Amino acid sequence: MSLQLTSVKCDEKRDEQSHKSAWFQFIKSVATFKGDLTSLTAPPFLLAPQSIVEFSTYWAEHPSLLVSPAREECPEKRSLKVLQWFISTLRHQHASKDENGKRKKMKPLNPFLGELFVGKWHDSAGTTHLVTEQVSHHPPATAFKIWNDAHGVSLEGHVAPKAYFSSTINIERKGYSILHIDQYDEDYWITMPKAHVEGLVTFQIAPELSGVSYIRSSSGYTARINYSCKGWLKGKSNSFNATLYRDDDESKPLYVLEGQWNDSYMVKTGKGKVLETVDLTALRRTPFQVASLDSQHPLESRRAWRHVVDAINSNDIFAVGHEKSKIENAQRALRKQEREAGKTWARRYFRHVEEDPIADRLSIQDKAIAADGHDKMIWKFDNEKYRRIAEDQRNGIKSPTHARFDSGIGLSEMEL
Repeated sequence: MSLQLTSVKCDEKRDEQSHKSAWFQFIKSVATFKGDLTSLTAPPFLLAPQSIVEFSTYWAEHPSLLVSPAREECPEKRSLKVLQWFISTLRHQHASKDENGKRKKMKPLNPFLGELFVGKWHDSAGTTHLVTEQVSHHPPATAFKIWNDAHGVSLEGHVAPKAYFSSTINIERKGYSILHIDQYDEDYWITMPKAHVEGLVTFQIAPELSGVSYIRSSSGYTARINYSCKGWLKGKSNSFNATLYRDDDESKPLYVLEGQWNDSYMVKTGKGKVLETVDLTALRRTPFQVASLDSQHPLESRRAWRHVVDAINSNDIFAVGHEKSKIENAQRALRKQEREAGKTWARRYFRHVEEDPIADRLSIQDKAIAADGHDKMIWKFDNEKYRRIAEDQRNGIKSPTHARFDSGIGLSEMEL
């Protein structure tokens, strides 16, 4: 028994040394790479068993918080509730460890063009729906729509991440989201903060947020959120300071929120009176429900990547590379076919638009936001197309698909 334990420990130590070696080789290639790092292939041991399209679930992992502004009559307090809901979405999305204390893997799978992630939450808020689609591959962009009909709340947005190396791995997330509340015909324009990776040298990899993000409402209130990390002499990791103010008077905040987005924070009045302390660690996520793999569309993420995920969970690096290459090669073959035929990929649930009047009206032109803060790659959910597809599914009618399951996932090795 003791010999077996010793063998296991030796194997674990050997794996750790091997991973560290591969990690430093990867960082060396990252530091010299010119361009968007999202296109780089990461070592298999860094790969997380999920695709980036699943990240849209973080917006509504607490559905009751998402819909809570709809129950607030005061527009000022509604804006505060929207701000507090947004802060609640950051903890699990950027945590370095999962709920069991196990260190999370750093690199999620890069979605293929047309990849889908569809499901819903059920809790005291009723049913909250999610539809996510990878609408662009070069550059990468993910569009999503979340809605709760019972409370008349919807969230729609698109995220276009761009990674680069400058002292460490940095990630900018272009794009924006719009939260709409039917009862008050009210919109909130929302941006995301920048992120970077800490612990590259020590191999204690952890994401950190920096810079500023905004939430601006059509009712005349703006929240500015500043993010900071631990300095050499002072400060705490994962810190933030948010101020909520009327659009015409930023110098007189109505509320101030400060603390750590992964732990707890205080809500104060503009004059400094503490109103409450919020413990984010006490929040429990509502389980997200998806169809069984056999019932999913071939483009849905968990069905499409299932063999890769199985290999990751089995720590079989050779199978990871083999299964991942099959999908990537099939995608390249399909893109080549489209170019030769003079065709472009037809999105399933979203459409590209040239303008977004709501974003144009509410967006903030600030030095903290890139000049193309709400970029020119704007994607909107096509409600009519979604209703038609949902109706066909209820009637047992399969939706028209492109050759080989839309995405090229079904292309055989012989065809490649």
